[in-house]
Amino acid sequence: MSGPEGSDGSGGAWTWWTAGRLAILGFAGVLMVLAIVLIILAAADREPEGSGERQDALAGSSNVCVECHRTTTPGIVDQYGHSTMAAANVSCQDCHEVAPDHPGAVEHADTWVLASPTTAMCEQCHPAETRQYLASRHGIPAYVAMVGTEALSGDLLEMYQSIPEAAPNPNEERNALFALEGPDITRFACEACHNIGRPAADGSVGECQQCHLRHEFSLEQARKPETCNACHIGPDHPQWEIYQESPHGIAYATGGETWNWGVEPGRATVVDFPAATCAICHMSGFGAAGTTHDVGDRLTWYLFAPVSELRPNADDNRVQMQTVCLECHNENFVDDFYADADAATVAVNDWVLESRQIMQPLRDGGLLTAEPFDDPIDFVSFELWHHWGRTAKFGAWMQGPDYTQWHGAYEVLSDLAELEAMVAERLEAVENPGN
Repeated sequence: MSGPEGSDGSGGAWTWWTAGRLAILGFAGVLMVLAIVLIILAAADREPEGSGERQDALAGSSNVCVECHRTTTPGIVDQYGHSTMAAANVSCQDCHEVAPDHPGAVEHADTWVLASPTTAMCEQCHPAETRQYLASRHGIPAYVAMVGTEALSGDLLEMYQSIPEAAPNPNEERNALFALEGPDITRFACEACHNIGRPAADGSVGECQQCHLRHEFSLEQARKPETCNACHIGPDHPQWEIYQESPHGIAYATGGETWNWGVEPGRATVVDFPAATCAICHMSGFGAAGTTHDVGDRLTWYLFAPVSELRPNADDNRVQMQTVCLECHNENFVDDFYADADAATVAVNDWVLESRQIMQPLRDGGLLTAEPFDDPIDFVSFELWHHWGRTAKFGAWMQGPDYTQWHGAYEVLSDLAELEAMVAERLEAVENPGN
């Protein structure tokens, strides 16, 4: 048996060549093992919040509230014990205890407390976040969209009117639905979400706990899309469903368990979040974008309105959102996407304006009452913009094709055809009453 080319056949050169190859393979194997170790260490660094052993900051606490509530509400004590607030030595009294004359105070044991702390309490430690939140649609505009402005005090009305989110006011029909359904229903329906902007007895506005669930106040929980799903779901604002079918939502569903949900606020990068979430797009500090609690800070249009208009700071908002987009996408992609989504928004606007033109002869002829929802045609007209028009716009901007098309554009066109038929029938009945 001869060796490789150039061998004298004695096997010496063959042995040298084989040994060299084995050495190279061995070195490559070492490199591979080192690479695997580095990957494991990197994964450990990105281990999601809460995946390791949780530390109970109240384990040795002698706080009077903790000692009593370990018996009466042990679940709450356990949740708070594992929170970052407890770890920072924030006591129960810091959030709950108030003076006897504090609005909403109730007597409890030998002190006075707020059963549910208000944003005035949160503001003491989180002033910037509170100011941003109060200027957002999650603030008092959310509450007004449900109940209207009639019951607002002078100070609250002034606050509402100072918020850009209050400028477009498509709330009359929604206010009418709230009154029509009544408190037996709205307690479990509208209020469950829109109370995020409800005024409290002490004059402060909002319920931070709607997003930051008590008493653990988990950063991971507040950042995950399922938290937004509590309200942003259903035929009128199906952001959760749209997100699930979008490329971003698919990335979250198939790999989100490996993302770094516990990264320090304002420090998140594409290494921590390889794809967008609700929080990444609208709130989180991500790359060059700063953290905000104003969920409208990065939005270009009032998409929730019947006929969408550009927001007062549309150009600045667009830059802020695109700063987030550009962490993953190139500039050409982002510019083209915005141009296309702008065009889709205008197209839906045109359909809503067309629906108004279809209805106009009934208004001109006094064939519609001033009362909302006392006529079947009111429901068709309302659903056209409030359900399907908004869904088509949300679907376009969030990359949800099924919701842009079949739960959006198609339904708008269907309602336009239905409105035309209903209007024609009524006009015919007036013109030919004997038929």
